[in-house]
Amino acid sequence: MARHQLDSFNNFLAHNLQKVVDEQRVIETDIENRGKSNEPVWVELGQVKVMKPLVREADGSQGDLFPSEARLRNLTYAAPMHLDMTLVHGGERQEPVITTIGLLPIMIGSTACNLAGMSDAERTIHGEDPLDPGGYFVVNGTERVLMTLEDLASNKIMTEFTERYNERIYVAKVFSQYRGYRALVVVERNKKNLLEVSFPSVAGHLKFVDLMFALGLETEQAIVEAVSTEEDILTFMMQNLEESACATGTGAVDCGIMYVGKKLAPNQTRDYQRKRAEFVLDNYLLPHLNYLMPIGMSEEDPLYHETVQGVRLAKAHFLGRMAEACFDLVLDKRRIDDKDHYSNKRLKLAGDLMEDLFRISLNRLTRDVKYQLERASMRHRDLSIGTAVRADVLTERLLHPLATGNWVGGRTGVSQLLDRVDHMAVLSHLRRVISPLSRSQPHFEARDLHPTQWGRICPSETPEGPNCGLVKNFAQMVEISKGVRDEDEVLSVLYAMGVEGLKGEAVR
Repeated sequence: MARHQLDSFNNFLAHNLQKVVDEQRVIETDIENRGKSNEPVWVELGQVKVMKPLVREADGSQGDLFPSEARLRNLTYAAPMHLDMTLVHGGERQEPVITTIGLLPIMIGSTACNLAGMSDAERTIHGEDPLDPGGYFVVNGTERVLMTLEDLASNKIMTEFTERYNERIYVAKVFSQYRGYRALVVVERNKKNLLEVSFPSVAGHLKFVDLMFALGLETEQAIVEAVSTEEDILTFMMQNLEESACATGTGAVDCGIMYVGKKLAPNQTRDYQRKRAEFVLDNYLLPHLNYLMPIGMSEEDPLYHETVQGVRLAKAHFLGRMAEACFDLVLDKRRIDDKDHYSNKRLKLAGDLMEDLFRISLNRLTRDVKYQLERASMRHRDLSIGTAVRADVLTERLLHPLATGNWVGGRTGVSQLLDRVDHMAVLSHLRRVISPLSRSQPHFEARDLHPTQWGRICPSETPEGPNCGLVKNFAQMVEISKGVRDEDEVLSVLYAMGVEGLKGEAVR
């Protein structure tokens, strides 16, 4: 009954934990003039490994910790994490050091739990109910369960109408999400039939065509093809092209970048405007397409600029797809997207929530390691990984949200005290789904039972009062599918089903 929680947490332990470490990869420092050479000092991160939960006694001895003991002694059921860290000073690399970076709370019944693989008789010996479903944590002796969060699908184009000054505005938007960062990108057609784009760190709106030039499309023909070659849409596009401030040709890309730069940093130097525009386009516009950039690629790499240009072109074509959706809505070729349709929803399970938490916690640890190394350097001490890593920094940052329910991103009530009234209450609590919508607003449509919830969400188990329809429970036979990031895996399945097309890079 709690299999979805266990599978999600096991996936986090097996894959996502290492993925977050690989994203960080290097801890850079500002240490200069160290010894005779003036070479930089940095720390490289390697493999991360989660051990089994341990208890450290007052006399210094260690032993296996079981959930029943954690409950009785008000302990946290957590396991030490070991990370390979290598200190590099210029060209000189020290031997990798296996460091304990902190304690990770372990879900009861997961692969890292000491109860994993035990028979019912063995579980009984260790003070555990053989029928206990697991899927929860023990923090300071209390049982905490992570709520499944229901949210709108990220990286998916959604269309809708909005009203502004009694005018109907046609909107295509996408919640672009990458490495825990979520950015809302909006393409809308205003009352003058012109397309405007807005995204984080940009005050106001940018003209669609000039933004497409900035992303590397050099000709008007390329921009039109990126949107659509249909005659109806072509008429709208001609109006947008006429309003563009940039002329087509070799200087169009530079003109587009400077247009964005002037919007972002008015009254600044041209060089600063250019750098600011390129930084914002690469980091804040459709960040989910940044996965096309290999992890750890530096500007010294000969393929760096070519790869950046490829990512920008991918962003331009995605914006073109958004513009086409917007025009299709204007021409009644498509309907607005139903936000309550379950195909437009995604669920964040325990593993996804722990990944978000671990990413923020590791970031805090890396900043602390940087500070400790720089302080040791200023005092002319030998640099050592062992003394620079303080395990308490990561542990405290992981345990506090689990103990209080106040999660990263400002969400509250994510971690709750497990309802132990009876066995059915436990199962119900482990299978609960909560919506992030405000409880004080009506949200009639969101609270309603949607036909697509059939077989997925229980139609009757929801509280009365302000939480009605916003707190739901899984149906008994529900199965939760998980997304796949690896393109080759998706392509191999499609080709096996008989889909024909170009293989390799051209498929993108």
